[in-house]
Amino acid sequence: MAHHLSLFAGTAEMAYAGEKPWHGLGQEVTKGASLEQWLEQAHLQWKYNESVAQFTNGSLHDYPDYKVLYRSDNNRPLSVVSDRYKVVQPKDIVEFFRSLVEREGFEIETMGALKEGRRIWALARTNIENDVIGSDRLKAYVLLITSCDGSLATTAKFTSVRVVCWNTQAIALHDVGESGRAVKVRHNTVFNPDLVKDQMGLIGARAFDTFLGNMRALTKVKMSDNDAQGIVASILPVNPEGIDKTKESRAFRKIMDLFHGAGRGSSMEGVQGTAWGLLNAVTEYTDHHVRARSTENRFDSAMFGTGANLKASAESVLLELA
Repeated sequence: MAHHLSLFAGTAEMAYAGEKPWHGLGQEVTKGASLEQWLEQAHLQWKYNESVAQFTNGSLHDYPDYKVLYRSDNNRPLSVVSDRYKVVQPKDIVEFFRSLVEREGFEIETMGALKEGRRIWALARTNIENDVIGSDRLKAYVLLITSCDGSLATTAKFTSVRVVCWNTQAIALHDVGESGRAVKVRHNTVFNPDLVKDQMGLIGARAFDTFLGNMRALTKVKMSDNDAQGIVASILPVNPEGIDKTKESRAFRKIMDLFHGAGRGSSMEGVQGTAWGLLNAVTEYTDHHVRARSTENRFDSAMFGTGANLKASAESVLLELA
């Protein structure tokens, strides 16, 4: 099965704590490991180096407005970017979490590289968690990811994880970022980890409490089958042949199946037949069932791409009913 985890000397550049993710790849890190050990086990002890871009027309010439970014360990070229491009190193991603781990009790759960090192990420579990209803528990995580090829701004976001099914949903951060759901630092700006953590409210308790209250409100909204179908059809991409064709799509049918009882935790009290249940049908589809070239592409979409947008649309529409 294809994947986009970065490999070096046949070893995945990823480390994890707990259950082994992604095709059984990666190195397990013991509880309480230092951040330096995380960096070592994820094989992220290299740096992005840079060199002036060059071209040839019979002789070699510099192109000083652009630079090539390449890995320090294997000299593999990764991208050509503007000379104004500010690189965030793998070590910088780790250092972002140092105060959160040492003073706030956060625990890193995964860290690694994608696409030969073009993207670096780390995910840490916070000490914030609570039940939406009964034993339906949500935990708050912090995700930080960067790119060296201009495909993604350095992005920090809070995300909730529903324990029963491991569905994820971004937690809104009011008045920050373009969408209110993340703090983004473009690569023409120097990455300041303290400023980013300040914008996030550091541990995000207020944002999580607001999010939890919204999700609890959804458990009180009863959802008829017709209402659910209308909402799902409204948030999926429009089929030019009309709404009936949208309802024939694989995505529509799968989401409705998950809502009708196929979803993990869908029969729990307060979930079945509610707006909370429909939101989880959408998030489970996006996180676990949507067609993708690989698990990593699905992860990328669910966190930053079309999947994240679909989940945000579902949440926005359903909260209007609460």
